[in-house]
Amino acid sequence: MKTERPLTPAEFRSLTGVSRETLDRLEAYLGLLGQWQRAVNLVGARTLADPWRRHMLDSAQLYPHIGRQDTVADLGSGAGLPGLVLAIMGVRPMALVEADVRKAEFLREAARVTATDVAIRVGRIETVEPSPSSVVCARALAPLKRLLGWAARWLAGNGMCLFLKGREAESEIADAAAAWRFTIDRLPSRTDQDGVILRIGALSHA
Repeated sequence: MKTERPLTPAEFRSLTGVSRETLDRLEAYLGLLGQWQRAVNLVGARTLADPWRRHMLDSAQLYPHIGRQDTVADLGSGAGLPGLVLAIMGVRPMALVEADVRKAEFLREAARVTATDVAIRVGRIETVEPSPSSVVCARALAPLKRLLGWAARWLAGNGMCLFLKGREAESEIADAAAAWRFTIDRLPSRTDQDGVILRIGALSHA
């Protein structure tokens, strides 16, 4: 199978339209991620061979689906993907929810280094006090059925979820439909031919 060459920062900028200043801040974030990765397992080590595609563009592809007035919560933010990347691009207010204390410390340092205003909420998603958000996002966190249970605590009225999913998306949707009612749009991923963005609304218990 043919391997794609790594995406460059210039190509990322061309694909997303970010400013030179925003690109500089994303480069600072990525540099810090590489430094911390040696001590804290923030992302899969192999993904750092192509970080601008696997992490930056993968996160940034949610940006066009978020409105200027939206409040956003990133559940299980981990290394700040996608939440911190979106916040650097201008999505505010942004809450990053992370239970791992070391990862939360990385998020604080990354927010400081990139001069990005985010709210870092340390604790388990199902127990930390939620702040009502019009958009809830998550990447590589949990099966959809469980994700929807967590998201329901954070969603404001008429809010929507944006979840980055892989090749198991359809089976996860079928499993979740037994416990939840929702509308769903399947949007193609820009980074993974087997991936999809699930845009979910009108969420309620079955």
